[in-house]
Amino acid sequence: MQTNQRHTKKERSYMFNRLRTVVIALIIFSFAAQAGEALAGTVLQGAGATFPYPLYQKWFKDYAAVDPEVSFSYQPVGSGAGIKHIMAGSVDFGATDKFLSDAELKAAPARLLHIPTVLGAVAVTYNIPGVAAGLKLTPQLLGEIFLGKLTSWGDPRLARLNPGVRLPDARIVVVHRSDASGTTSIFTDYLSQVSPVWAAQVGTGTSVNWPVGPGGKGSSEVVQQIVANPYSIGYVEIAYVLDNNLCDAALKNRGGKFVRPTALATRAAAVSGMKKVKGDYRVSLVDQPGKDAYPIVGLTWLLVYQQQKDAEKAQKLVQFLTWELTQAEKMTSTLFYTPLPKKLADLVQKEIGKIGVGGMR
Repeated sequence: MQTNQRHTKKERSYMFNRLRTVVIALIIFSFAAQAGEALAGTVLQGAGATFPYPLYQKWFKDYAAVDPEVSFSYQPVGSGAGIKHIMAGSVDFGATDKFLSDAELKAAPARLLHIPTVLGAVAVTYNIPGVAAGLKLTPQLLGEIFLGKLTSWGDPRLARLNPGVRLPDARIVVVHRSDASGTTSIFTDYLSQVSPVWAAQVGTGTSVNWPVGPGGKGSSEVVQQIVANPYSIGYVEIAYVLDNNLCDAALKNRGGKFVRPTALATRAAAVSGMKKVKGDYRVSLVDQPGKDAYPIVGLTWLLVYQQQKDAEKAQKLVQFLTWELTQAEKMTSTLFYTPLPKKLADLVQKEIGKIGVGGMR
């Protein structure tokens, strides 16, 4: 009886050792397979704008079905950081809602291309208890709010502009981006166009010295600040407003009409603004003429070096950019962005075709 028990223990020990060997072998095989996949595939690295991030996330995910050999690593760190990353050559593409100046392009280590991807509207969003969507604002009053000169929702000028809306006598909490942001560049560009005081005292840029209010890093933090602070107002890309069920204001445009940031109003601004495009895609679309145009609209770009060091990455990047330009239009509109007008898209296709392999300047 005892011998059989000892024999059983030996058998169990043998089986355990065999099982352990098999498990270790499977783990090694798995790691080897994953390493092989990593070596076989191409990872395109990017960083920058949060403005188009919800859309880019979907593009990167859906493109895996088109080309399983490509994956993306994208850091939504803001346009300012995206520009720094591409200038340093630490990413394959930088994403920005603020185009580079001639001086910035000259400072780059090689020729950078601006590849427009989509259009988006910067919405003025607010959290006023008891007040749903429908608040109206003029450019002048919006400028005064962000300058800290118009401080109460109970201001008579706001009341006259919004008859029938019961605005509370409460202090306005102004929320802005605290990081270098292309969304900020578009918004401050607009304020500089419509408010001479703003233009003189604050100006435009990815980062400015805000006269008033708390800041949030990235569009998501701005949303959190607005949700957490009753009587607040801020600015984010329209996708963030719709995804988070926030309210957005109707702004008075140059045609004298109060317009909300819809896809049609965004496209109307783009059609007007694109008349300026003649081979240079660095164009501002804020405060465009036209009765249907929403006044705070911007392009967003991918910054890509014309001459790439890696032939495989260059090919994959061109294929992806061509796909998003020609095949991804349906998902663009479903995520509240506006596709490029066809005339512009045709021109951008030629710009994408310039990407090739070569050395740095």
